[in-house]
Formats: sequence, structure tokens, C-alpha cells
Amino acid sequence: MPAQGSAKHPTTELDARYSSALNPRPGAAEVTATEWAEAQRQLGAAEIFWLSTVRPEGRLHVTPVIAAWHDGVMYFSTGPGEQKAKNLAHDGHCALTTGGNALTEGLDIVVEGRAEQVSDPAVVEEVITAYEAKYGPHITSPEGTFHGIDDAFRQGTAVVFAVAPTTAYGFGRDGGVYSHTRWTF
Repeated sequence: MPAQGSAKHPTTELDARYSSALNPRPGAAEVTATEWAEAQRQLGAAEIFWLSTVRPEGRLHVTPVIAAWHDGVMYFSTGPGEQKAKNLAHDGHCALTTGGNALTEGLDIVVEGRAEQVSDPAVVEEVITAYEAKYGPHITSPEGTFHGIDDAFRQGTAVVFAVAPTTAYGFGRDGGVYSHTRWTF
């Protein structure tokens, strides 16, 4: 399993090639890299992520998942027979993406790493707690969309994966001022 807390102090750099620094607009001269603390705040708040995996024959597979950012690691789950679980069994490299759809506002984040199945019951309980804190009644209420996921995690009918970032990217848009940040772990 990925080391917890590995995402606390990445190297942060602004990539001017893809930022407003090369295409000046009002305010672009001051464009800076997004702080990792802000990226973590966004990862913690985002409700939907797009998981990208690779099929054994090389084709991409992209699907939405719910996920929890906990102690420097991204956690998500899937059924053991689902395509993403099959893909990850073949090749654990993946990316989780979240953000918005506005052209001039927001921060899109891509987290790249290797998904590893979580089997430690204590970590599974931490993930359950993180999911409950983040998604609230969606998890805890009998009417919730994902009610019972905690038992599925405990029983193994849903496989929990952990992704410690190796690289992450932030694509910021602030009033038409664009930034491209790379975090390396």
C-alpha cells in the first residue's frame, strides 16, 4: 500500500509554457504556481473524480468514481468484476481527475500514481470514516445513494484502492488568467 502522508511536501513548479505568462493578459504577469495546500483542499472537497485506467490491450478506460483524499492518499473503490478493477489488476498506473467546466474560473487537478488494493482492516476503517465525513448522508443514510458501502468495503464485495501521487497537475483559471502547476512527489 502507498505510504500515507507521502503527498505532504511535493516540489511545486509553474510551467510557463501553458500559463498566461506567455500570453499576457491583465493580471497575467503575476501568475504563480498553485500551492499544494490549495490543491489538497480541492481534492478533499471534490465529490466526483474521473478515473483513467488502461485496458490490457492498451485502450483507455475512463469512468466517474467517488473518492476520498485522506492523509496524502486518494482512495476509491469498485466492484472486483468491474472493468476498472480488471484494468488495475493488469496495470496499476492510473490518473484521477477532478475540476469544473467553466472556461475562465476554477482549478482542474490530475493526480497520477499507481493504484494498490487496500487489505489492512485498520486502513479500510479509516477510508470508511473519510467517506462518511465527506459524503455524509449519501453514505450514512438508508436512503443514501451509496448506503452500505462501508459493509461492502469490510466484506470485500467492493475493492478499495489507494493512490499515492507520483505527479499531480493543477490547471488554474482565474478570470481568464491561466496557470499550469506541476507537483512532483
